[in-house]
Amino acid sequence: MALKRYKPTTAGQRYKLISDYRDITTSKPEKSLLAPHKRSGGRNNEGKMTMRYLGGGHKKRYRIIDFKRDKEGVNGVVKTIEYDPNRTSRIALVNYEDGEKRYIIAPHGIEVGQEVNAGKGILPEIGNAMYLSEIPYGTIIHNIELRPGQGGKMARSAGSYAQLISRDNKYAVIKLPSGETRLILQTCKATIGMVSNIDHSLETSGKAGRSRWKGRRPRTRGVVMNPVDHPMGGGEGRASGGHPRSRKGLPAKGYKTRNPKKDTNRYIIERRKNKK
Repeated sequence: MALKRYKPTTAGQRYKLISDYRDITTSKPEKSLLAPHKRSGGRNNEGKMTMRYLGGGHKKRYRIIDFKRDKEGVNGVVKTIEYDPNRTSRIALVNYEDGEKRYIIAPHGIEVGQEVNAGKGILPEIGNAMYLSEIPYGTIIHNIELRPGQGGKMARSAGSYAQLISRDNKYAVIKLPSGETRLILQTCKATIGMVSNIDHSLETSGKAGRSRWKGRRPRTRGVVMNPVDHPMGGGEGRASGGHPRSRKGLPAKGYKTRNPKKDTNRYIIERRKNKK
């Protein structure tokens, strides 16, 4: 995958830097794996706005993704690599030997015609879903389950990945994209490889209209509001607004919001690194 820079024929094109979509092989999704995708526009049943900065956007249909990868012992072949408007990564359509079709998150480097499989006793190749108990140490993985059979929950966005470091009793030690190291049961599954569309973080939309196409309306900064509307509002002239905090007064930038009594804290070996 590569990024495409446009000639500045208009103001919106000047800083536009987006994917060239060269890795996508078809523009027509599989109809049997589509579902309606309704959006509220940030309004309740009375039509009143209850969530700000939402609304509009292009009409979309949801692609049903196989996060569980529970099709074990059945060989599948990658038919297409497709764009998914509901996520940052690409998706791959897999045709199985028994005739079933499923979408999976496309790993980086997967190609049309490649075989993928899931279950026990398979090779740790890109696109294969394996149990953490069988994955070799140091392997790059994504779409990781937190509970057996739940379906992948972690490392699913474009370019993200985790790494299997070691095993401890019935747990596997995983280093996550954030730098956090945690324990996950070895009976959970993960997919080999890193998620596709690795240059997504380098993209530049170029104009506000591309955000509107995604259903995002303009966001008003807290410092330009009045004191009645935001803790950082008010002041004479262009005031800085004081300590960064949310509209409800919750401090930002370094304030820990995770519950110290949360049950899953015991699975975290090392917390994520603070950004400086």
